[in-house]
Amino acid sequence: MLIKWIVIIGVLIVVCTGLAVLYGSDRWQSETHSLRTKLTSGRRIIQPKIYDSKEIEDLPVPVQQFFQTVLKDGQPIVAVVKLSQQGQFNMSETQNKWSPFTATQLVTTQCLGFDWDARIQMAPGVNAFVHDTYLLGEGSLHASLLGLFTVAKMHGAPENNQGELLRFFAEALWYPTALLPSQGVLWEAINDTSARATLTDGATTVSVVFQFNAEGTIDTFRTEARYRDKLTAMPWGGRFWEYSVCNGMLIPLQGEVGWEYPEGTRLYFKGRTTEIHYEFAS
Repeated sequence: MLIKWIVIIGVLIVVCTGLAVLYGSDRWQSETHSLRTKLTSGRRIIQPKIYDSKEIEDLPVPVQQFFQTVLKDGQPIVAVVKLSQQGQFNMSETQNKWSPFTATQLVTTQCLGFDWDARIQMAPGVNAFVHDTYLLGEGSLHASLLGLFTVAKMHGAPENNQGELLRFFAEALWYPTALLPSQGVLWEAINDTSARATLTDGATTVSVVFQFNAEGTIDTFRTEARYRDKLTAMPWGGRFWEYSVCNGMLIPLQGEVGWEYPEGTRLYFKGRTTEIHYEFAS
């Protein structure tokens, strides 16, 4: 009789755990749907709708070479990007504790914004759900265990806005028409292999230094100060590689990102884009 009750209790625990996991996932997916509806509903008209190579004639030479390499004259301007990723995320600031993750991301360039929706495996069957978002000029981060228990939440402070707009800007290599002068980007020469790009959205202005290689693509990006929280701003950067042609544009498929400490760079993201789809200005 005792064994029977132990089995029944064990089954109930498994069923209840499964229901909680399903509920958390469903609730999280509802939040994702709400965020992404707001992203796409804020879309504005993009002008111009087609890339004209004449607009890059006055840019620094390495920047001209970059656009000549990754775009063809007449390339439609990207309006929306939907992509999937997989890779590893370092869950420790002081040690190497890499956990596998999968993610989807929606990016809009008409009203600058993105939502990164990730599942980071904390233990077998236990995931941290993460939204990293820039929406209507405000940055936010929401991390939740199983989609049920919030472990981190930041929203709307100027430091969040700056950090998330920097992420949008650095990742524009996946949607390179967003780096064109006609899309609001100002380019400043540094030397023969690097240039500083500046972007303003509302009250937030950010700058990134891009380093170009002999093939004409971008190897690395770096900014002197990205806020990690309200008090701490640090050098932040990363690199991209494995360029491939997608919808007429040459984009990187792999990348890694980290914070620069006095003793060296500590990476926290290593990822690969496994799928990417575009909608263009119309």
